[in-house]
Amino acid sequence: MTTDTDTFTFTRDMPLPPDRLWHLMTDAKAREAWGAPGDETLDVVKAETRVGGIERHRCGPVENPEFEVETRWMRLEGPSDAVYTEQIEAGGMALGASLVTYNLAPKGTGTALAVTVAVSSFVGPEMMDEFRAGWEGGMANLDKLVMAEA
Repeated sequence: MTTDTDTFTFTRDMPLPPDRLWHLMTDAKAREAWGAPGDETLDVVKAETRVGGIERHRCGPVENPEFEVETRWMRLEGPSDAVYTEQIEAGGMALGASLVTYNLAPKGTGTALAVTVAVSSFVGPEMMDEFRAGWEGGMANLDKLVMAEA
């Protein structure tokens, strides 16, 4: 089986200044609040938000968060940009990996945000739709959280 790849970018004009949005984007507990789509959960198991730091999360349906995610922070230049890698697995099997880049730029009293996700699926092209749907749901949750904070 070949490795399937895709890249997608989400852009938003957010009403929070970069330093406040930065916290929501990089703090493990804050990401726990917005990172899972729909009625799924994202539970922080370990958090080391520093360059070289590793975070571990469990995610998936609330009744059975079967997916394990390892995040490794590669760059944290707050409040302007961050880069991290993620590997996702279930039942000890690697499903895919991604490289995520956050770019935050002041825009008026708020922030222009771009989140770029480069994804590799190890289990077939249908996983690409899962990655995209997860990020779309997470970004929708981030929109709601930001509006509540504004």
